[in-house]
Parts: sequence; structure tokens; C-alpha cells
Amino acid sequence: MDEDLLINVSGFETRVALLKNHALAEVHLQRSGTYSLTGNVYQGRVERILPGMQAAFVNIGVGRPGFLHARDIEEARIMVAEPEPEVADIRDLVTDGQAILVQVAKDPIASKGARLTTHLALASRFLVHMPFSPHVGISQRIDDETERERLRAMCESIRGKVNAAERGMIVRTAAEGATEEQLNADFAVLQRIWQKVEERARNSDAPALVYEELPIHTRVIRDLVSPSMRTVKIDDLRTFERVRSFAAEFVPEFLDRIEHYDDAVPMFDRYGVEAEIERALGSRVPLRCGGHLVIEQTEAMTTIDVNTGGFVGARNLEDTVFRTNLEAAAVIPRHLRLRNLGGIIVIDFIDMVDEDHRRQVLRALEKACEGDPGRIRISEISALGLVEMSRKRTRESLTRQLCQPCEACQGRGVVKTAESVCYEIFRDIVRDVRSAKDGAEHEPRTEYLVRACQDVVDRLLDEERANVSCLTEQIRRDIRFQVEPSYTPEQYDVVLVRGVAR
Repeated sequence: MDEDLLINVSGFETRVALLKNHALAEVHLQRSGTYSLTGNVYQGRVERILPGMQAAFVNIGVGRPGFLHARDIEEARIMVAEPEPEVADIRDLVTDGQAILVQVAKDPIASKGARLTTHLALASRFLVHMPFSPHVGISQRIDDETERERLRAMCESIRGKVNAAERGMIVRTAAEGATEEQLNADFAVLQRIWQKVEERARNSDAPALVYEELPIHTRVIRDLVSPSMRTVKIDDLRTFERVRSFAAEFVPEFLDRIEHYDDAVPMFDRYGVEAEIERALGSRVPLRCGGHLVIEQTEAMTTIDVNTGGFVGARNLEDTVFRTNLEAAAVIPRHLRLRNLGGIIVIDFIDMVDEDHRRQVLRALEKACEGDPGRIRISEISALGLVEMSRKRTRESLTRQLCQPCEACQGRGVVKTAESVCYEIFRDIVRDVRSAKDGAEHEPRTEYLVRACQDVVDRLLDEERANVSCLTEQIRRDIRFQVEPSYTPEQYDVVLVRGVAR
């Protein structure tokens, strides 16, 4: 599968688009002041222990405290304080005010702080170095058993040469076919980085940053460049030179594939990325067969509804449903990756009677998920046609990075009708009159002023004119209306005006 990497750089943000067979597969975004924290290592300080949740809040100096669960604590020896025996209870693992070395596993999402871990891991081109774990692992994407054994043997040899048998490592997918010299050079770099981390941790007062991940334009070269990568295009000359310098040191075989894009047409426009991003912000996804998906992200989960839409098929209902579900199963994983949707995902496929059709749709979904770098788990299709799946989430979704809740509907996706708002206004006026002190409702020269948006005022003066007249007689006061152009459809004020000239 051919891949292209586009890096768009401006003074206020850096955007990276990964294209697979000319179709947008991933978008990475980094804006000034909103850099990703994932991978950063901090000297933190425990602020609060929650025994009921077996977790602790750790101040790492980035605003909201991070969340550290007991199962994410490696062992007592990584503490900056005196080591204590490792036990299951969080209160025996950490203490209030204790300094602790932690790494960000997940960026802060919505109102939640960063997810922290003491399972430290430093990544390079071919390896991930784990200073406190003796484990040696091979990427599951390397499926050739002979190659896996070759890489495992080289890792054991490298650890033996540098007397680092207690140091763990994971061989990344990019290492397939790599030589022992390349892995050895990678491990040497990671050891030097770790030595600097240890030194900074000893000499820093918590909270403090002791290791910062690479900036996005070099990190994606390290993580995304693969043998199937055709070109890396960069539209900023300074960034282009930096990336070439990084590639010359770490991935010299890709140096000739890195190009400077200097066309007058913006790069994301030329390759259709801007339009794809805009479409990815919508909830409706059309299918080629005529059906469509509806993708809705909520706080608890993401739901995906599959619909036949305008697709009526040519043979029978079961065939129409099967073809729609089959295409949806192939499309859904691409949108999960593009939109960076994670957590719990529930897919509502159209009900299928044929058991073989159900199996084929599930297999199609699993096959389409194979290229996703995120860890995915998929359940069987339930009796109701639902598939539950989970996808590892490390950063905000694309929608939440680029959008904010609507001020008019407060994120509900709908607003009250003008009719509903009119009746709320009537109830507020009646409520105010009844709550007034005895005799106040007959106070002379008073009236109500209602301020609302244009649509609501128009309805009050037209369709609700009779109701307004009846209400005026009931409360024995005049009601005046005023348009406020800046008000949202649900926003209004009801003001009692005293001392009105008659």
C-alpha cells in the first residue's frame, strides 16, 4: 500500500496528514501552546491518594494533576524517595508529598487530567527502551516467525554486550530487516537519553519536566515512515531542513524521499486534505452503495449507525442489507483512525438473518482494522446486530481538537423551538407575578420587557399574539418586546420595568 506524508507548517500550527493510496488515513495536529504531552517524562509529586479508586493524583506542573492508578506503578525502585516493598494497595506504593518519576500515557482529555504511568518507555526508530523491565518484545505486526526470532536473538546479544540484561526493549515494526549494527546504535542512543533523564531527575525539584518527546514534524518521521512510504512533502523550508538533518542521522535511506513543497497552491488543498478534514467533522458518512453511516461521539462512548439510505438493492432485502453492512465494515475503521475515536465504540449494523453474512461482515471489520496502529478489540455480533469494540485512545479526537460545544445548544446538537421558548417566557412572567408581594401586582405604571432573538420576538408578535393579549389581561400589565441580535435561540430576559409613563 503506497503512503505519502504531508507536513504543513505555519507560524501558529503544524499539521501532518498521512495518505494511504491517496486517501487521508491520519491527521496529527500541534498548535502553539497546546503541544501533546504523551511520552513526556516528569518528576512529579503525589498530591492526593484515593484509596477507594486505588489511584493517586500527581502534580507534574501542567495545570490539572495527572491520574496514576496502582496497576500503572512498576515497582518501588523507580521512586525518587526511599524504596518500599511493593504491595497491591496504593497507600503502600506512594505517600502524600512523595516525588515520583512518571510518564504521560494519555493526554488530558476534556475535564480529565493526563493519565500517568511509571512503566517508562523511551522510543527511537527501531526500539522502545524500558529501563525498569527485563522484558524483550517484538511488534505483533512482524508476523514472520523466523524474523521475530532473529530480532529477539539480536536484542539479547545487544543486552549482553552492554551488561544491560535488566533493561527491557520492544522491537518496533520499522526494525523488520534491520541489522544488529542498526539496533545496537539505536539502543546506545536510548541509553544516553536515559542517563540524561536520570541525571535531571536527581537534580530537579518536583514538579519538573525531565524528558520531552520530539516535536511533531520529527516524531512522525520516526514513527510513521515505513518502506511503503513514497514521499514526505514539507511546505516550510526551515522545517524541511530540520527534518532532513534528523533523517540523515536516523533514517538515511529515506533522505531522497523528503521533498520541499513550494507550489502556489496550498499543499493540503492540492491533495484534498482540507476537504477531507471538513467532512470528518460531520456525523454523516455516505457509502458508495447509497447507504450511509451516522457517527456520534458522546462522553461515554462512540455510536455508529449503519443505514441503507437510498440503496434499494437489486435482488432481495437480505442481499441489500448484507452489501450495505459489508461496505460499512470496510469504511468504519478508516474513520475511527482518521477521527481518532477511542474508548468504547458500538456499531449498530442492519439486522442480518443469514449467519454466514454475519460472519463475513465481522471478518471484513477485523481485516479493515489490521492496519490501525491503535490497539483494537472486537466482540462478536450480538442478537441485536450490535458490535462492541474498543480502541486505545491517547489524545483528543479530531472533532474535540478542532471544535467546541455550540453556545446555542450547549453541545446537545438541538435547540428549543421558538414556540417552546415563547411558552417558557409566558411561564416566567406568570411565576414572577405570583411570587410578588401582596398588592405589588397592582402597582401602577409597571410593565414587562421581554428581550429575545428575532425568531422568538417574531413569533410573539404574530402566532402568539392572542396568547400575549390574554396574558396581558390576566396580569394587568403591558408586555413589550425587544429584539437582541446577539441572543441565541434559547436565550431571553424578562424584566419588570417600573415607573412607566402612561
